[in-house]
Amino acid sequence: MSNVKAIDLNSHALSWVGKIHYDFGFLVQKAFHENGLDLSKEQWSVLKRLYVDDGQPQNDLAFITHRDKTSMTRLVNTMESKDLVVRKNDENDRRVNRIFLTVYGKQVIEKVQPIMYDLIPAVQESLDDQEIEVLIKALKKIKDKIAEIAEE
Repeated sequence: MSNVKAIDLNSHALSWVGKIHYDFGFLVQKAFHENGLDLSKEQWSVLKRLYVDDGQPQNDLAFITHRDKTSMTRLVNTMESKDLVVRKNDENDRRVNRIFLTVYGKQVIEKVQPIMYDLIPAVQESLDDQEIEVLIKALKKIKDKIAEIAEE
């Protein structure tokens, strides 16, 4: 028998962060579906990054969205087949693929933004401003600690 103590996952903050992330992802998918949008939360993540800075290199998008190159390629392929984005070679370096929003991709963003602007406050409405501030501060501390441990 090992000396490792059993962990009560309900008493750990990271377990709750994971549960909330999963549940919110499900809620986002449901909202997209109810609004007639054939879009995944992963695709939305890429669209919103391109909306801020269109034409980003595919590898940069992979890094920003925490995806490996292979899964990013599959995601971009799917998004291209849905006419959300188009992949173009970089003018100066043909090895670099830049990802651009299509006209349809921009239209999808226009449809999704109001959904997200309604959904996020609705989810947080049970917290007051001070609770949100404390929660964000605590989560930032955890993120910083993870980064510190990862660098060791």
